[in-house]
Amino acid sequence: MTIKNTTLSFFLMLTTCAFSQNTVENAEIGTVQKPISYLDSIKNSFVKYDRTVKTDSLWMNQIGTSLDIYNDLATEINTVNVDKDIDAELPTELLKARLAAMDAKSPFNIEYNQGLENLIKSFLKNRKKAFANQMAVAQYYFPIFEEALAKQNVPLEIKYLAVVESALNPKAVSRVGATGLWQFMYNTGKQYNLSIDSYVDERSDPLKASAAAAQYMTNMFTIFNDWDLVLASYNSGPGNVTKAIRRSGGQQNFWNIKKHLPLETQGYVPAFLATMYIYEYHKEHGIVPKKALVRHFATDTVMVKKEMSFTQISNLLDIPIEQLQALNPSYKRNVIPNYAGKDHYLTLPSCKVAVFTSNEDKIYAYVQSELDKREKINQGRKTIYSKDSTALASSNSRVKYYKVKRGDNLSIIAKNNNVAVSDLKKWNYIKSNFVTPGKSLKIFVEKDLDTSVALASNQEKSRAIIVKDNTNVVTTESKSTVDKKDTLVANAANSYIVQKGDNLNVIAKKFNTTVAEIKEWNHLSSSNLKLGSSLQVGNVPVETNEAVAATETPVAPELRDISYEVQKGDNLGSIAKKFGSSIVDLKNWNNLHSNSLAVGNVLTVAKNEVAIVVNNATVDSFKKRDSNTSSNNIDISYLVQKGDSLFSISKKYPGVSVSDLKKWNNITGDDLKPGMGLKIKG
Repeated sequence: MTIKNTTLSFFLMLTTCAFSQNTVENAEIGTVQKPISYLDSIKNSFVKYDRTVKTDSLWMNQIGTSLDIYNDLATEINTVNVDKDIDAELPTELLKARLAAMDAKSPFNIEYNQGLENLIKSFLKNRKKAFANQMAVAQYYFPIFEEALAKQNVPLEIKYLAVVESALNPKAVSRVGATGLWQFMYNTGKQYNLSIDSYVDERSDPLKASAAAAQYMTNMFTIFNDWDLVLASYNSGPGNVTKAIRRSGGQQNFWNIKKHLPLETQGYVPAFLATMYIYEYHKEHGIVPKKALVRHFATDTVMVKKEMSFTQISNLLDIPIEQLQALNPSYKRNVIPNYAGKDHYLTLPSCKVAVFTSNEDKIYAYVQSELDKREKINQGRKTIYSKDSTALASSNSRVKYYKVKRGDNLSIIAKNNNVAVSDLKKWNYIKSNFVTPGKSLKIFVEKDLDTSVALASNQEKSRAIIVKDNTNVVTTESKSTVDKKDTLVANAANSYIVQKGDNLNVIAKKFNTTVAEIKEWNHLSSSNLKLGSSLQVGNVPVETNEAVAATETPVAPELRDISYEVQKGDNLGSIAKKFGSSIVDLKNWNNLHSNSLAVGNVLTVAKNEVAIVVNNATVDSFKKRDSNTSSNNIDISYLVQKGDSLFSISKKYPGVSVSDLKKWNNITGDDLKPGMGLKIKG
């Protein structure tokens, strides 16, 4: 019994230890936290407020009423409603009394007519739910409208016109392009100083569009002196209203000239009056406005000092993007831009404005950090700069200095150093596009890219010579080759290919030099230029060329014409193909007037080729180089420059013909593109 109890106690202790260990491990696991993001660290440091707002996409649903609510007005005006329930709800006599009451306190001519009664009853029958939604949104927009209208002394009832125009949807666009709450056309919006560009369309801005609409109403009232006609002109334009007045014999009451107006305008004023009636007597007809999710007095605006997106604002302030879109409908791309000469404002719930203004520095720091993550347009690599743009943010960087030479400009210096012109300006506090010769420029480069950038620059401006054998690539170059390559790079940087429309004045201004210097460097006697010709636009020191010449092999190969004795079966075509020449060249070199050849005739088949002592030249003989080069199987890689042709390239390499270049590089035509690599065999 004692052994049994002891064994049981042992297992209980073992189980307890295991459970305790498991609990401790779980507790340790629970304390591990994920690394906090920069966004979360910014938000955790915000000054917080107890007031919150609960608004989401329901707000967009409220203002999303379709413009179809006011389609087919003419049909409804001319249709007598036979719904007994609606007739019982609104008898004709009661309607007349209510319209008379509205007329007594309004500057509009509100008179009963059958068309207006038909339209009101149609609204009551089919659109009670739509009006209930609109009345919720109206609690936000009507205070804005009333303030703008009151400033211009325009009747406040005009606010109902926005319901007719856009169903209170600030993003509404009609089939003819009218946009916003007040449905301004593009030209009319511009006429009333509403800004419209790729980022902003102020026709959708409730404040600015309402002010423009009030100004328009004031201008039209000065012309017609009747608010009914002002409404008609807002729909069809003042010209159509003026024509209708003339056609009616000079009458100036809307109901008297109605039949002379466009069909759409004939239903426009009745729709306005019917909408006014629904809003004035909605309680009597059982229309209960939905609760407004946002009211105008619960919002405020703040000026934005840096470009930022709705997504960034949503992440920082924990506010739905849908709500930002509803409160800021004038921003077309969900981005608040920032450019000189124009202030842009962000509308937010009041509690969010407090958070924004109290944490502006942190918000803009986060926006800048997001901007720095974008890839800069700089040879396809990311370059992140520090806040003052005077040094690279990366620790893997160094500063080098460049002394400006005569003929240099910012574009050339930036390209040669693989940086942007704008960066050169920032680093050296340069405001214009001109730089003075002799000035020392500060340039920031990354250490790990410095060597590769310099190599890439040399490869672009000079041909690379690659020596191959069967197993290895020989990379050793003599000092003379390096010096020559540097000289070629310097020459290329100071050369310019004449483009269409160029003249000496344009080229001199482009490279910050004078016409006289360009003429002197290029031995020009006149100002005429040939398209595609190469000009020296910078002064290349003479001693550089001499130094290069001194390091080159002193003995130049002997060049001479190559002769060939015509064999049986030969013709000009076969000979030209055999030696890489053309039939025209063969005729010119040998003064031939026909294609006839006689066996035994000696023809010149190549000009200025490497001299080889042989009795009869063959295809292989006059193309051979020295024995050392040939035995090592040298291949030369040439980078095509602007202005090059197969003929000009073949002349640079003695013994190489156009046909050889085509054969080695599988070229069928004669077209070459700058930057194209050509293989030239030894």
